[in-house]
Amino acid sequence: MRTEGMSYGMMIAVQFDKKDVFDRLWRWCRKYMQHSSGDMDGYFAWSCKTDGTRNSQGPASDGELYYITSLIFASNRWGNDTGINYLAEARNILDKSMLKTGHNRVAPLIDVNHKLITFTPDRWGGRYTDPSYHLPAFYEVWAKWAGDNRSEYWLECAQASREYLHKCTHPVTGLNPDYSNYDGTLLGRNGIFGDAFRFDSWRVPMNIALDYSWSCADGDWQRAYGNRIQDFLYSQGIDDFVDQYNVDGSTVERIASAGGKTKLRHSLGLVATSAAVSLACTDPKCYEFIHKLWNSGHQPYDDGYFDAYYDGLLRLFAFMHLSGNYRVIFPAGNSSESI
Repeated sequence: MRTEGMSYGMMIAVQFDKKDVFDRLWRWCRKYMQHSSGDMDGYFAWSCKTDGTRNSQGPASDGELYYITSLIFASNRWGNDTGINYLAEARNILDKSMLKTGHNRVAPLIDVNHKLITFTPDRWGGRYTDPSYHLPAFYEVWAKWAGDNRSEYWLECAQASREYLHKCTHPVTGLNPDYSNYDGTLLGRNGIFGDAFRFDSWRVPMNIALDYSWSCADGDWQRAYGNRIQDFLYSQGIDDFVDQYNVDGSTVERIASAGGKTKLRHSLGLVATSAAVSLACTDPKCYEFIHKLWNSGHQPYDDGYFDAYYDGLLRLFAFMHLSGNYRVIFPAGNSSESI
């Protein structure tokens, strides 16, 4: 069990008005994953066994990002007097995070100097960020409904996040690294993960589509980005583009393994997110990406590997986006087209 997947499940449940599912997921996370004392108070152990035993104590910032936003949506949809005070739970995470400024071992989810999300909120992962964690529209949700007296700060974080995405995506290919410095430059690490477009990076096209759909505060750039990354993938063959590249579009020197095999695949997760970004695209070939997703099957690859978790969730999110079922959830009786 990962905070990434559990918080994704909560977001899916609240989008489809499944309160019972949402509540069960949240209660499990709160009981087994959330720290209630110590330096990490309020944060979540990012990985647990199904019996609740923690595989790791440390948090991963994207899990908290989704927890906070889905809890605010739950508050908007169901109120706070049906057994769980969703808004209070969201604010608890936010408040506990902001109290970690100046600590040695832990840090706020958002780096206070750059106003950008950390890879992990500690002195190690806090030195850099992950492009796939950037969801500026989430901060606009916090600014509007968290009620934590930090609205202006969250709006500044949203703007900083959009500016960062401009810097970390390649001007020709639209590809981004898995991780980067806060100024968008490559980390320059020797490890296989970091400077190339690999598994984390697949989420960026869909995240930009979400920001375009929910806020459209950066519409001109987002439309150009969508066309740019689809142009690159199309140039590789719409049925053939692979799941790992250097950010300039060249072939990676080392291939990261998945499913116990070290090979490049035409992965369903990237098929899904490259279709989802069609929300922001203006070139007619975006419909080809959508058709490829629609006609895709979630089944084992030719080498026998089957990715139920990551491929499956990205495929579901892409279908939600493209069908209009991934939306800002406004309080009852108050709806709008954007935040």
